[in-house]
Amino acid sequence: MKEFKVLRCKGCGKMVITLADSACPTKCCGEPMEELKANTTDGAAEKHVPAVTRENGKLIVNVGSVDHPMLDAHYIQWVALVTDNSFRVVNLEPGQKPHVEVAEDEKVNEVYEYCNLHGLWKTEA
Repeated sequence: MKEFKVLRCKGCGKMVITLADSACPTKCCGEPMEELKANTTDGAAEKHVPAVTRENGKLIVNVGSVDHPMLDAHYIQWVALVTDNSFRVVNLEPGQKPHVEVAEDEKVNEVYEYCNLHGLWKTEA
């Protein structure tokens, strides 16, 4: 993909991923949505930066070198896998392990994750 952008509404928390950019701002709740920048919050990197490994044609993502908490009040909402031509988003819920394992049909270049308290994090795959 040319550029993977995540926008978030400051009012209601809705998030969108842009497929094509334009000069027209994306709005929600009557206001322009903010673009989230990866790795810019004060969360602990060891619990937020996705750790990526490859094994037998599979891409394995663990959120953090130390497992991230998956509590109702603090958890990873989703993980996004970005290739040259596409992206895939895997939603996670409290109580699940912060782990994603998929067949790597296309080479994944970047992995993003979103923590409900500490925002967007990214690593190169």
